[in-house]
Amino acid sequence: MSSSSLAPSPNSLDILDSQIDPKYRDAYSIKLHQYHLENPNCWEFSIVPGMFKQSDPDTDESKFNYLDEHFGKIGSWDAIVERLNQLNSESCQDEQYKILFLFRHYAGYHNLAHLKYGDDAWNNYWSKINGDDEMTWGPDANLTMESIETARKNSKLIAQELSNNNASNKSLIMPNRLYVSPLSRAIDTLYYTWDPILDLKKVQPKIQENWRETMGIHTCDKRSTRSIINQRFTGKGFEIESSLTEEDELYQDDYRETVDEQAMRMNSALQELFSECGKDESIIGITSHSGSIRTQLMVLGHRSFAVQTGGMVPVFVKALRRGNIEKL
Repeated sequence: MSSSSLAPSPNSLDILDSQIDPKYRDAYSIKLHQYHLENPNCWEFSIVPGMFKQSDPDTDESKFNYLDEHFGKIGSWDAIVERLNQLNSESCQDEQYKILFLFRHYAGYHNLAHLKYGDDAWNNYWSKINGDDEMTWGPDANLTMESIETARKNSKLIAQELSNNNASNKSLIMPNRLYVSPLSRAIDTLYYTWDPILDLKKVQPKIQENWRETMGIHTCDKRSTRSIINQRFTGKGFEIESSLTEEDELYQDDYRETVDEQAMRMNSALQELFSECGKDESIIGITSHSGSIRTQLMVLGHRSFAVQTGGMVPVFVKALRRGNIEKL
């Protein structure tokens, strides 16, 4: 498998964006404790080790390309899926196991601008406006044309990997459900990646507010109206959650969401996912953003792991309702 059309590894900004200051981890722990007190039967997440290289602390994230590494699987897909099915069949009603494919969108114009101006200038000035004399990145930054072509090329590689190279198991590890951020670059990434592989009008990928990037100040992270999203994507098979408002009521020009606040948002999204999807829906694709994946990994109990644009982290998750934990 060749992945020449994907960035060979995360760049310095990707690695920087994946890191979480201990103060935010502590703040999240405090918020999560309070959430547990108020929701005693919520899901608690952990990682099943030994399934994917990305969860191994010895794996070098700075040199990792999921396409070259066969998604990072340890052993065969047959063995991984057999283990997944076995754990689900042997578990109680309040215990679930899932493989989550956490995809990051391909490069948008905001990513090019971030690289062009550097982290400090981007955060202090350029991220707060809609563009420069060369490109526009706000609101709701789009994928570059090159990224769209890359997504189309890599879709073929993903299909080849997921087919397990076994004619009798063509659907062995295809996702049962797909979820996506409402930002255009994420929805387009999902579309160009999965439309050649799956019947999206049958799968109906769900557009949900909670998967979106860190909110506020950066104009690239302000989403389009519901009407625009509906016009662009529902005809392609996407379903928009009923609670998504016409205007972006969550974005603020003068306040940027903190990491612990975003982590609580990701926890809410994952709580809903595990409550909505039964054990028979055990392989899920989520397409979002670097900041979103950073906090998803923290919520799930996974090590920090940098993901390049267009990259992916597979996570083998155990979810157990806290009410059940207390009985053990």
